[in-house]
Amino acid sequence: MPADPFTPGEVSAMDRALDLAARGVRGANPLVGAVILDADGATLATGYHRGAGTPHAEADALANARAAGADVTGATMVVTLEPCNHTGRTGPCSQAIINAGLGRVVFAVGDPNDAAAGGAAALRAAGIDVASGLGAGPAAELNARWTAATAERRPFITLKLASSLDGRIAAEDGSSQWITGPEARRDGQRLRARVDAILAGTGTVIADNPRLTARDADGGESRRQPLRVVVGRRQIPEDAAVRGSDGRFLQLAGHDPAGVAADLYGRGVRHVLVEGGATVAGAFLQAGLVDELVVYTAPLLLGAGTGSVTGLGVHTLADASRWRWDHAAGGATAMVGDDLRLRLEPEPALIRNNAKDA
Repeated sequence: MPADPFTPGEVSAMDRALDLAARGVRGANPLVGAVILDADGATLATGYHRGAGTPHAEADALANARAAGADVTGATMVVTLEPCNHTGRTGPCSQAIINAGLGRVVFAVGDPNDAAAGGAAALRAAGIDVASGLGAGPAAELNARWTAATAERRPFITLKLASSLDGRIAAEDGSSQWITGPEARRDGQRLRARVDAILAGTGTVIADNPRLTARDADGGESRRQPLRVVVGRRQIPEDAAVRGSDGRFLQLAGHDPAGVAADLYGRGVRHVLVEGGATVAGAFLQAGLVDELVVYTAPLLLGAGTGSVTGLGVHTLADASRWRWDHAAGGATAMVGDDLRLRLEPEPALIRNNAKDA
């Protein structure tokens, strides 16, 4: 009978790496965790990825090892995703591992991103022992929607809704500022600051004149601004706030969500935040392109007014768009001031159907 390719220490380390990965934030990059073990299976250091532009899990673990004065020569790294082999906002993790002198790398699943894949081969070529497959199921499920977006060559798409308890985003007279409180709005600004683009429809832009900028806690504009995207054929006024003066404005005339996503991907956008309005939200949901749903629910009832989503094409309960709580990346529920923030992801069946259709 063949020996188990993984030691008990590596099995335990993968469980911990998965827990660490779940602390990250969803978006342009996958959730990844890493644990470095010494020859006896004791933990030398851990790390995880905190979002686009921050150190990858492997680099974070190596940095923490250095900070602790740990010698990682010949050590084993257990990581939830194949180490990347390309230079993006950060350098290739495969080279960082080679430079650190590690002797073995165990990873759960291969990197589906063609631009980043190849890390395992680079490690083996450098004489490092590499094994894969440990924790593959949970690791794949953790990033299922990011993997689907990568396979479809489109951005990861977050839909943000802010509504009353009965799902209204505006009262009967059209008033909508503000349904949620200041803490929820600040939380939404932190989400804006992490994405590559914020998207709204022409109807929302003409009616509400939003800036669609990322702002700090004091209300000033953040240093890094996402692309401001307006979808629709209606003319946006020349003095509209969304146009700004920094060249970060784009209007796309097409109404097809898949076409919009493909266009933005071609421009280098890897994380899109869809903010409004109800028609645009419904279009992206109906197209099966929403990877993360973030809902801020205010403790008030309106009884009438504009619903948060229209045009889903659902006529019977059996056809409902079904979601599940996302307990990773900050948790499924949280109180934000007086409002409740909910985070969800599509049910696995929806993910599989979308991947099959693609």
